[in-house]
Amino acid sequence: MAAKFDAAAYNFRKKCPFVTKDLLRWFPGHMNKGLKQMQRKLNSVDCVIEVHDARIPFTGRNPIFTNTLIGTKPHILVLNKKDLTVPSLIPRIRDKLKAEQNIKNLVFTNSKDQHCKGLKMLKPLMVNLIKGSNRYNRSEELDYNVMIMGVPNVGKSSLINMLRSNNMSIRHALPVGAVAGVTRSVMMKIRINNDPVIFMLDTPGILEPSVTDIEMGLKLALCASLQDHLVGEEIIADYLLYWLNKHGQFNYVDYMGLEEPCDDINRVLIGGAIKYNRIRRTRDFDGRVRDVPDLTEVSRLMIKAFRTGELGKILLDIDVLGEKNPKDLDRSLA
Repeated sequence: MAAKFDAAAYNFRKKCPFVTKDLLRWFPGHMNKGLKQMQRKLNSVDCVIEVHDARIPFTGRNPIFTNTLIGTKPHILVLNKKDLTVPSLIPRIRDKLKAEQNIKNLVFTNSKDQHCKGLKMLKPLMVNLIKGSNRYNRSEELDYNVMIMGVPNVGKSSLINMLRSNNMSIRHALPVGAVAGVTRSVMMKIRINNDPVIFMLDTPGILEPSVTDIEMGLKLALCASLQDHLVGEEIIADYLLYWLNKHGQFNYVDYMGLEEPCDDINRVLIGGAIKYNRIRRTRDFDGRVRDVPDLTEVSRLMIKAFRTGELGKILLDIDVLGEKNPKDLDRSLA
């Protein structure tokens, strides 16, 4: 159990760490190519599944999806990694998305858990939506084609693999990874169900060509939708520290070997370097060799602790729900 600290006793930063927008630009060639491939295949698609990270349900969804790709197709929004977000707030997330964005078909999943209720809901929901829709040029076809899309590293390939495993007892259909950009192109149709026959099209993660909102970009980076080295591990760790302090979540204090909360990322990282013995050898200008804290490596440790849930279950979009001081979060996360 983490020690209890009174956030009011500390003079934490009130503003998001400043980052130049150039650091948040990432639209490599495979994204543009993938987007064009997706647009070309839309006529053969019966349903679109958009996958996003449940820790940022209101942030970072690519408007290109809703504006140009989904159109009149049946649409399901899957908020994956629900095991890492705050479970007690899921009903409020659902209500807000329905009221403000007209999201009618919303499923929360954990694509690493084959017993996840959300995963079991997906197949019948897809089938019902497709049967109740106007399939236009595909009305005579007996098989169903579903395109899965989303920003990078939200678990699209993992979701397909789990659906395929659950419905057909076939594993490891697609390569997956913990970094953005594993799927580089629209792949051939992958069968995930036999009765009825359902095929899925995996697609590369597509971001907006440029991220104009700094905090949105940092949230995407923290959730690994932007590659760490393109933003900077220490910058991402500093945003995480800012967010945790702002919301009174201090599990990082013990994790980083500190005695109390701290708003200085360098002090936090040095504490972690001492605790985990993350030291690198460097040479001075006069040729002397000395050991210094490896702040980049410790930043990676801190970021990984967030991504794996070691710092607690976190909803980065908590402010969007109007929860400024979620004092009951620790109890709801037990």
